[in-house]
Amino acid sequence: MRKCKIALALSLGLSCGHTAFAQQVFEEISVVAQKREQSVQDVGIAITALSGDQLEALGFDNAQQVTAMAPGVQTVQPNGEANYSVGIRGVTNSDFTTNVESPVALYVDEVYISQMSGAGFSLFDVERVEILRGPQGTLFGRNATGGLVHYISRKPSQELDAYAKVTIGDYNQRKFEGAYGIGLTDTLSTRVSVNINKADGYITNRYTGDNLNNANDKTARLQFLYAPSSDFEALLNFRYGEQDIDTGFFENVSAIRAGELTPDEMNPVLEYIDNDGDVYAGDYDDPGFNKLKTNGATATLNWHITDDLKLVSISDISNVQRTYIEDSDASPVSFFNFFLTTDARQISQEIRLEGNAGDLLWVTGAYYLDLDIDDSNGAITEPFIGGGGTTVTGSEGGLYNPYSSKLTSTSVFAQIEYPLSDDLTLIGGLRLIQDEKEFDFSVNAVEFLDPASQPGFADSDNIVLQAELGQYSASRKDTEVAGRLQLNWYPTEEILTYLSWNRGVKGGGYNAPIFPLTLPNDYDDATLSYDPEHLDAYEFGIKSDVGDYGRLNAAVYYYDYDNYQIFNIIGLDTITINSPEATSQGFEVEYQGQIGDNWDLLLGAAYNDAEATLADGSKTVPVQSPKWNYNGLVRYSLPVASGYLAFQGDFVFRDDVRFALSDAETLQQEAYTLYNASITYTSGDDTWQISAFVDNLTDEEYIVQAFDLSSTDVFGMTEQYYGKPRWWGVSFKYSWF
Repeated sequence: MRKCKIALALSLGLSCGHTAFAQQVFEEISVVAQKREQSVQDVGIAITALSGDQLEALGFDNAQQVTAMAPGVQTVQPNGEANYSVGIRGVTNSDFTTNVESPVALYVDEVYISQMSGAGFSLFDVERVEILRGPQGTLFGRNATGGLVHYISRKPSQELDAYAKVTIGDYNQRKFEGAYGIGLTDTLSTRVSVNINKADGYITNRYTGDNLNNANDKTARLQFLYAPSSDFEALLNFRYGEQDIDTGFFENVSAIRAGELTPDEMNPVLEYIDNDGDVYAGDYDDPGFNKLKTNGATATLNWHITDDLKLVSISDISNVQRTYIEDSDASPVSFFNFFLTTDARQISQEIRLEGNAGDLLWVTGAYYLDLDIDDSNGAITEPFIGGGGTTVTGSEGGLYNPYSSKLTSTSVFAQIEYPLSDDLTLIGGLRLIQDEKEFDFSVNAVEFLDPASQPGFADSDNIVLQAELGQYSASRKDTEVAGRLQLNWYPTEEILTYLSWNRGVKGGGYNAPIFPLTLPNDYDDATLSYDPEHLDAYEFGIKSDVGDYGRLNAAVYYYDYDNYQIFNIIGLDTITINSPEATSQGFEVEYQGQIGDNWDLLLGAAYNDAEATLADGSKTVPVQSPKWNYNGLVRYSLPVASGYLAFQGDFVFRDDVRFALSDAETLQQEAYTLYNASITYTSGDDTWQISAFVDNLTDEEYIVQAFDLSSTDVFGMTEQYYGKPRWWGVSFKYSWF
């Protein structure tokens, strides 16, 4: 039974303006979904796109808000504030380790983001966000079988363009974002952008008196644009980010019988029970933390060789370093703390040639990715019982599982677009991909000399090896082909219909389990390796302009997988296996537009029915795959004095989901609806703005991740991670232009 019914919460807001008031928020925008600028309504792909001005008007300031407003799209948090990934049409990755790439690719300024730990960034100084549903492996470089999200930063210009925005809010939130851009010479311009967000934790730790899940993020971006002529420009982008938060919070729910929640029964393993009914409070003797640093640099060159030929080069280097630990038993007992570390170095290069020969439009190029990862996971516990019943004792014992992964991916691609008649266009694309991967992994029983050291508890000089419990080394070389064949038909000038077939591919890889496997010979290819997946996606869509009322788009699809990479959670272990076959079918409907001079409206609905076959022949539904999603936003604006007021409310409904391939109640979240509201006042000349907002208006309690450690043979509990509670804030923005 669904506890929440779909409803719309409207809010009152302040906003003012003269010229700005005449503009509608949901105007049609251009996208680069096919590597060239086009109207979103002229692209035969299911796309939700929002410009930076639209994001600002709607008050969206993080990646999760944007994905929530796209039908069939949701954000997944595998372990709380430390990791984010995106699910599209029920295709997602809930693995919190970094050796498994997501089937929904994230790009920032055409650069692939391989690490989920680098995906939970704030949105600031953004030109546009494009969300593409369905396989996008022909023109984009990596693993986009589910789709992709592309964040595009605002670029430097010769004119002065600057702003500063301050937000104060619930839980002592203090946030600043700002940017300053200007021309340095006639040919060189620059732009610097910063974002700093701090807040106290919203989780009460009764054991220590401190709070968990605070905010402490800093991000900066510096860009230089050199344009000596109208035919050539070079953009340099330098970026840095860091996060240092107290996290690792889970609600401890007693589950002393396998797969069953027993909240009113004492847990005999931990001799502890938390049944006070407050999901944002607990007793954590060893609270966790997440320390993250990211940095990178991108050089993008655009050269119009002739009027009909353009060369594009994108060179990038990115680094991610992370240390994460949590109080996995979520109790005052020193029993089990899971940790992971990440040290990832990524180099990529893309070269494209774009042009036309008469009516034929074409693009071709090559892509190279070198990804070098040195990671580890493990646990601190006492005592630890290893494989074969080996008992490890000491001041603090546990597991230390280092692993390295080296990936080299090269591909060549091409796509053509040719009009067969005035209203019928043929599109064809092909990408040839070769992945080479090396993987080394071991599971070790160890003693931690100083487990309290932060973040150096997993440093080699702090670890004494007691026994190697398992070891695995392997390499693989996979050659895959992605393709696209599509017909676009314009029955009228205002309507585009398209029929497409897309072959999506996702590379093979390896698992890195936390716990020792039962037998040493379980560390083999059959257990730890999974093969590439192939997807044949068939889609029919329609994009229509409905006069002055905006745009109404719809798509229906059918997915047929071979070697589907299905994700599962067993205890605290995350594992990816190949399903012999899987299918998915569904549809989406999306409306953006106006229902009057003062009203802006966004509505979305998505249905997805997915099923996978396991090796034993049984059928299952993939994790984090809701059958229904609904979203909506309404905004009412009216002139007030020298400015304008905006009243805005939005909602997101998410259907029942489960967090592992199990029907146990310990791994379920029933359907829920979230409501947000905001009030905004904007001056008539658009130079300043004040806004008030409330997120999660009804203070809905909802689980975004759960780990089943039920029965007294394990921990006798279930870990539940809840989304943020109600949160209010007020922001002030001033712009110079």
